[in-house]
Amino acid sequence: MNRHNYSAYSVQDFDHYDCLKISKWVYLSLIFILRGYVVWLMSVTNMKDRVGIIQWIYPETSLFYLSLGSGALGIFIVIVLSLRRPKAKSWVKRSWLHVKGILTLALLFDLIICLVAFFYWHLLSLTWLITQAIIVGGLIIILNSSKKFMINIAEFPEPLPEKKKKVIKLP
Repeated sequence: MNRHNYSAYSVQDFDHYDCLKISKWVYLSLIFILRGYVVWLMSVTNMKDRVGIIQWIYPETSLFYLSLGSGALGIFIVIVLSLRRPKAKSWVKRSWLHVKGILTLALLFDLIICLVAFFYWHLLSLTWLITQAIIVGGLIIILNSSKKFMINIAEFPEPLPEKKKKVIKLP
């Protein structure tokens, strides 16, 4: 990486492996892709009415299951993101190099599921479909043009040299 790529960032922008912290747009994209799982977790934690939140957000049960299905690639990205550390397995490193493509594919897959739900099963409204297309298009454009995300993909945490501890000998 070129040193000038890091000139816009301060010390707080780096993690404890001296890598640039992951772009917030990645996390926002993952929340969007995994919204079915987020709703499911919210409903599980609601002790009074476990199904009420799901039925309120997804009036048609099929939509909820489709959202879980379309979030499967997002789960894979979360796994790769959580395993991104020094001495990671080779499949994690290879997957990290392709995370931009996988994230773009996950967003497009989510949109395709919604298109099928709209045109084939008539489960979505046109307003929600257009809104989702705008959100997906915007996230794809932002992720593919983000310099910080490009730096994130180019970096992979490496083991840091151990700091020598001073040993004080008492007489």
